[in-house]
Amino acid sequence: MNEDIARAPGQRVSTAQQADSAKTITTAVYALQAASFLFGITSIVGVIINYVKNSDVQGTWLESHFRWQIRTFWFALLWSIIGIVLAYVFVGVIILLANAVWFIYRIVKGWLRLADGKEMYAVP
Repeated sequence: MNEDIARAPGQRVSTAQQADSAKTITTAVYALQAASFLFGITSIVGVIINYVKNSDVQGTWLESHFRWQIRTFWFALLWSIIGIVLAYVFVGVIILLANAVWFIYRIVKGWLRLADGKEMYAVP
């Protein structure tokens, strides 16, 4: 059984190379999410990468990490907007702080499970 699959005319990439590449991309997205604390735009770049490369991880254990990363982005954005709107009544400051802690938790938990080669949760 040949483990190589055709990618483009004259170019062959093994499934092991594809898996390594997908894991590297997943790691890069976690790094971009973490870097968003210094450079806010990097989280947007990370979620764009998730959507562009999503088909490459369908049916693999990395699919759960992509879902985790995408959900982390959108929920963090939602709670950031709510927190900013409510910041004028102080409740927003608490929401923003809680959101930051939750965002860090999601990045750390995801990155650690990725390093261990584990799924985030069972993919339906």
